[in-house]
Amino acid sequence: MERSLLQRIESFLKESHMPPSVFGRAAVHDPRLVSDLRGGREPGRLLICRVEHFMNKWRADFHSGRVAQQGDRRVRARGGA
Repeated sequence: MERSLLQRIESFLKESHMPPSVFGRAAVHDPRLVSDLRGGREPGRLLICRVEHFMNKWRADFHSGRVAQQGDRRVRARGGA
């Protein structure tokens, strides 16, 4: 059984330590994407393709050392003050 887009995104968020709003903005310029999907939004084919492309590209860049896990920037900002 194929996992839903939301399930794949949730796994990616754990893997990348990326906040949901940062993911949505980076993937499809929509910071509410994950929140909307959690609330029942049904993604279209184009949205699914764009999100999958973003996750695949991020993973390839991560494994080649071009990007790092992001984490929550708010935590770093408070910790560095």
